[in-house]
Amino acid sequence: MRTVTATAAAVGAALAAGAASVAAGRLAGDAALKASPGRPLPTEPRLTVHGTAAGQITLTRDLAALRPGRYGLSGDGSHAIVGPVLSAPQQSADTVVRRLEAVTHGTFAAGDRAWLTPNLYVGTPRTALGLDHVDVEIPGELGPLPAWFLPGARSTWIIAVHGLAATREHAMNLMVPLNRRHLPVLALAYRGDQGAPRSPDGLQHFGETEWPDVDAAVRYALDHGARHVVLLGWSTGATMALRTAALSEVRNRIAGLVLDSPVLNWEATLRALAAARRTPGALLPLAVRAAQGRAGLHADREDGTGDRYRPKIPTLVFHGPDDEVAPWRYSRHLADTDRLVALHPVEGAPHSAMWNADPDRYEETLRRFLTPLV
Repeated sequence: MRTVTATAAAVGAALAAGAASVAAGRLAGDAALKASPGRPLPTEPRLTVHGTAAGQITLTRDLAALRPGRYGLSGDGSHAIVGPVLSAPQQSADTVVRRLEAVTHGTFAAGDRAWLTPNLYVGTPRTALGLDHVDVEIPGELGPLPAWFLPGARSTWIIAVHGLAATREHAMNLMVPLNRRHLPVLALAYRGDQGAPRSPDGLQHFGETEWPDVDAAVRYALDHGARHVVLLGWSTGATMALRTAALSEVRNRIAGLVLDSPVLNWEATLRALAAARRTPGALLPLAVRAAQGRAGLHADREDGTGDRYRPKIPTLVFHGPDDEVAPWRYSRHLADTDRLVALHPVEGAPHSAMWNADPDRYEETLRRFLTPLV
């Protein structure tokens, strides 16, 4: 009897531990499957504001606070634009002073918590940049998809697709240089975004199910005067662009791809986000399996570049080794093995922030790539 009781207890404990591990894996997977638009990814540290002065803001000293370039600074109910790190005579060893270019809304006071974001601007193209735009609705398979359309004289349209934890506001970083080149821009909100239909299961699928929304945007552009389009995507938006270029029935009208921090291996990205939530290493495989089961995701090739989605049109990739969310080795492999892919490495930039680290160089590289396509 003692043996039977001990065995039953051991089995019960094993089942309980297994259930707890599965639950923990599911929770860890939520870091990617339920990434909230406009909220920071778990890889982005919270910084403490130590104070502000004319044209300056002092933040906790952290590798993130020392990044080169220009960023948005978001807090609860506040947003600002910050520029490069400054040399300040009163700076302490545990703080960093950056240029404070503008406070878009709210206030920043000592003790506030904030995080850097690639989104320099908030609002609409008109309120944030002074650019005329039209609010349009794109017929999607789940319902109408809101989008901003910025008109331009050229017949090739740029379709901009944001990625993980972002919104279509991200595209405003590039709207001014694109507008200067008279390129029409369509910035899309897709399933799961505010104002767009909800994904049937409430999860995001790393582009596997979302790409038809990009396809709908391509068809909208072609129906409204575009002869060709260039897809510009960040993060999972870049993944959607790749799938659209491979699977769309109108893919012959897609002239090129611009991919910023592309997620080429969703398993690696999910592991990175789960690890950033301090998930024990032993649970990371469970997080991947839980996400795969819940979202119906297909396993990625080890190199992240299955032949089905390999670009067959000119492709420019912006990516760098400091991306903690989408490992850049997959972008490097893609460029090394595909003559149509050009990789522009960017040092010191986090996920989806390749423009922020060096806007001038990014825009010039983009201009040279687009010139023969438009």
